[in-house]
Amino acid sequence: MQKLAIQGGYRLNGEVRISGAKNAALPIMCASLLVADDLHLSNLPDMHDVHTMVKLLQQMGVRVDSESQAATFNAAQVDKLEAPYDMVKTMRAAILVLGPLLTRFGEARVSLPGGCAIGSRPVDLHIKGLLAMGADIHIEHGYIHATAARLHGAHICFDLISVTGTENLMMAAVLAEGITVLENAAREPEVVDLANCLIAMGAMIEGAGSDTITIVGVAKLHGASYRVMPDRIESGTFLVAAAATGGCITLTDTRADILDNVLDKLRETGALINVCGDRISLEMTSRPLAVSLRTAPYPAFPTDMQAQFMALNTIAEGSAIVIETIFENRFMHVQELQRLGAQIEIEGNTAVIQGCDHLDGAAVMATDLRASASLVIAGMVAQDETVVDRIYHLDRGYEHIEAKLSALGAKIRRFN
Repeated sequence: MQKLAIQGGYRLNGEVRISGAKNAALPIMCASLLVADDLHLSNLPDMHDVHTMVKLLQQMGVRVDSESQAATFNAAQVDKLEAPYDMVKTMRAAILVLGPLLTRFGEARVSLPGGCAIGSRPVDLHIKGLLAMGADIHIEHGYIHATAARLHGAHICFDLISVTGTENLMMAAVLAEGITVLENAAREPEVVDLANCLIAMGAMIEGAGSDTITIVGVAKLHGASYRVMPDRIESGTFLVAAAATGGCITLTDTRADILDNVLDKLRETGALINVCGDRISLEMTSRPLAVSLRTAPYPAFPTDMQAQFMALNTIAEGSAIVIETIFENRFMHVQELQRLGAQIEIEGNTAVIQGCDHLDGAAVMATDLRASASLVIAGMVAQDETVVDRIYHLDRGYEHIEAKLSALGAKIRRFN
């Protein structure tokens, strides 16, 4: 089992390139199943979830030719319409093969998903939408088995906003007969990125980025080349790390327009932020001020940045209230931060953080992907050494994070 050892007390300084977005790359990779031609993707991040998705697609018969930060996918010879449990159990995003397989091949058998244990993320929204589009679906032995001669357009209103539900049904609808309207759809930039890729492949989609998406089904798509958007959560994580350590960094190959809420909260901490094109610079010249926040679907504050800001609040001046509205189990990092000396009280979905003068290094255990990032940030501001266990969570969603942080001046190393 690999761990990270972090020596606290060093400021981050320098320039770091932001990787492609995991949460955009995974559904876009699944879109390759919709066409028999080549889909060439660039700016793919080098991380575990992307590698797992490549293996899953290859197991189905997709040919994948990889190169540095890019790959070409060809699904002309798909011969296995199944996503097995051993491939799906560590990555909930694998449910995203369901829509493409069903709409192009008329059948799909997909294991119920696994992933981070941060709370319930039911697949019933996916199933309800596909049923409305004419699919016949049975859940048996832990698998979703779906069949359809050809899906047809439908008017679907999500009971709850679901990013993967929106993405799955959007991909299913592009080859369905007729018009599909998705109401109360997710507005995340990653949904827009998938829509833009599908449009480049010949799909007819309007309204992506709003709460109503309209898809006119077409008989066939074609190949395309597409560049995956930058990772807004990696961008936010590095900015918070710099603010917490009193550093001065510049992000390159990123986008400020999809980080409005995060940048606003960082300005509240006292950080000086400058945006120029695809570059974001942050300088922190004093102890950060505590900031309260409430997570909600995009364009509100992202749940994937909650843990990182909580780590910053532990050493900030003042007190803050953090309310988590998306996932019911997303405070599991709190007890680990408390091991470092953080003063946090939990009641239901609300955390109250009282900033303290310093944290003390200790052994801690990561419980999910973003909790891992919060512990790394806390370790960088703690006195002495912090050891973070179970960092395989980090490797699922961050590209070489310890190498990038080391290049910025952090004292961090990986060991067995």
